[in-house]
Amino acid sequence: MHPVRFGFGTKISGDKGAEGDGVGVQKSKHKVRCFQTIETTKIEGGRDRLRVRGGDVFYGFCLSPKIEALYPIYFLSRGLFLLLVLSGFLCVSDSLLGLYSYTVPKFPSMAASDEFGTLTRAFSGLGVDENALISILGKWHPEQRQIFRKGNRDLFIEDERQFERWDDRHVLQLRHEFLRLKDAIVLWTMHPWERDARLLKESLYKGPQYNVLIEIACTRSSEELLGARRAYHSLFDHSIEEDVAFHVHTTEKKLLVALLSAYRYEGTKVNDEIAKLEAQTVSNAIREGGNKKDVLEDEEIIRILSTRSKLHIKAIYKHYKEITGNSLDEEVDGEPRIKETVQCLCTPQAYFSQVLDESLKYNVDEISKESVSRVIVTRADVDMKQIKEAYHTKYGLHLSNKIEDVANGNYKDFLLTLLARGDH
Repeated sequence: MHPVRFGFGTKISGDKGAEGDGVGVQKSKHKVRCFQTIETTKIEGGRDRLRVRGGDVFYGFCLSPKIEALYPIYFLSRGLFLLLVLSGFLCVSDSLLGLYSYTVPKFPSMAASDEFGTLTRAFSGLGVDENALISILGKWHPEQRQIFRKGNRDLFIEDERQFERWDDRHVLQLRHEFLRLKDAIVLWTMHPWERDARLLKESLYKGPQYNVLIEIACTRSSEELLGARRAYHSLFDHSIEEDVAFHVHTTEKKLLVALLSAYRYEGTKVNDEIAKLEAQTVSNAIREGGNKKDVLEDEEIIRILSTRSKLHIKAIYKHYKEITGNSLDEEVDGEPRIKETVQCLCTPQAYFSQVLDESLKYNVDEISKESVSRVIVTRADVDMKQIKEAYHTKYGLHLSNKIEDVANGNYKDFLLTLLARGDH
């Protein structure tokens, strides 16, 4: 007698019979049972009658010897299938719990370190390096991104549950950086009058930024400032003067309203004697004022700074140094609004180079960073060559090199393109 097995899941019944040779397997829904067979006989319906040692007789379907040879393969395949199902279940469960860790593919440690450094820089500074983000992050596996998160605590934090997440401050900052190029391009394509009007409005409500109000009032020509005021009327149905008078409640109000209302003479004639007398008047006001409130609200200082031509004020600047031995902007160093006014009227290129240097430093606030786009966009077609020269003279570094070092991606390329316009 050859060994026989009943198929899986076969319902079988039995009665007593004689003993014999052979091996059989009974598999029911809940258990597997082995036995020795004596005799198998075909009966009605194609079933087999199996008599086994011990006297039991079972009815079912026997497997042929050929199929019998394939039985080990069958068992093995069933086992592998169950193993794969179990592994998949464990992976999904661990992933949901945040505990699953992928097998780290091997990659050169030096290359990985370089990529981590490149990516950290792509997220830092002004703008973002879009090409680096795409080329590196697009190919990184989950465990590489995990290593980057764990190794970069400036951008990511880990809470008490050891959950890694972006620092909310950096999420907000990245939103600003991704928008920086768009904002600069929008500013560049605006009509200069609209651009100045919108900058005036933003500086009044965001901060406020009195330095931007002074910058626009004192570095534009009379016609340019008048155009910006007209654009302000059209855009906001108010005048910039009335908005400043209504919203500013500090001692700067009189000076700001006067500067923004100015329409200066732009001819070449300067009465040097009057300039010398007014230099003495300014000197007396600064010395006798005693505190910055008195200087800011001094009627004579406001009259001179808001009505005299830029050439006349430069003459006052020269005579002031002859009289006192100090430069005027140094004398009013304790009052930034007066100092900014004097610098914008007398040495605008030095003023802009200083603004750029402050805004191109690492870890400055968002308002300071916005100065980079504002200055380069608004001065690219005016005096950028002189600003670059003033920057190099004061800081011993080319402005383009500084931007290369701090800015990223397409934003950096756009700034450098605008800088290069000053060379033509």
